[in-house]
Amino acid sequence: MTVLVFGGSGQIGHYLLPMLAARDEPVVALSRAPRAPIAGVEWLSGQLPWVPAIDGISAIFSFGPLQPFADWLAGAHLPHAPRVIATSSMSADSKRDSEVPAERELAQMLRDGEQTLVAACARHGSDWTVLRPTLIYGAGLDKSLTPIARRAMRLRVFPLPAGGGLRQPVHAQDLALAALAALDTAAAAMKILPIGGGECLPLGEMFARVRRSLPVDTLPLPIPAWSLRLARRGVARLRGPLGRMETDLVADNAQMTDLLGVHPRPFRPDADCWT
Repeated sequence: MTVLVFGGSGQIGHYLLPMLAARDEPVVALSRAPRAPIAGVEWLSGQLPWVPAIDGISAIFSFGPLQPFADWLAGAHLPHAPRVIATSSMSADSKRDSEVPAERELAQMLRDGEQTLVAACARHGSDWTVLRPTLIYGAGLDKSLTPIARRAMRLRVFPLPAGGGLRQPVHAQDLALAALAALDTAAAAMKILPIGGGECLPLGEMFARVRRSLPVDTLPLPIPAWSLRLARRGVARLRGPLGRMETDLVADNAQMTDLLGVHPRPFRPDADCWT
């Protein structure tokens, strides 16, 4: 039997693939481009919805866009009712009532993808678990904190915006551990589980810790609240992110921890997180 991984070249797959390779089952990961070899992992060329025929799939992990994966799953031939573990996002809730139409559409798309996945698994007779992470970091592959860190290292200036909302960054390795635990935990089946990091901290402190983790000195550049309000009114694409700076974006880890036994680490980044 075979474990199939979508999104294996991303930040969660970066940590999960070696863990899977250490187990007994063969591991196949799908990629659009050639990837560096990983012992115990076979890379196949493909891209949703075009997936090569793979026999004997016992489990499927998906860490990429949810709706395309769920659409493929709905039409795939999977006679062995594989266990399905997929990531969604806390944005399914946090952006539900955003003032920005595109963000509301994203939240709806995530929820629709979750429901498509649930229906597809029911058709296959497959158990499923969906993880809804908060802000992900750790492998230098995210599109949130890593671009900020790299820009600051290049310019030697680190913007520190005002904002009191709480954040709960979750390390990609902890997500990989949770996904692997879900594979082995029957009680986690048929559940959507929020997952955040092991620490909630104010937005300003999160950015300050990123700055302190950098391998180069940077000039702190405080951005006052009034300038953020101006930017929010004047720049349409910033209205959503700036509008949430005073909002708590956190997850309740209780159910995930009780079921999976995973205790995400507090936010203590180092320079390796951004490279």
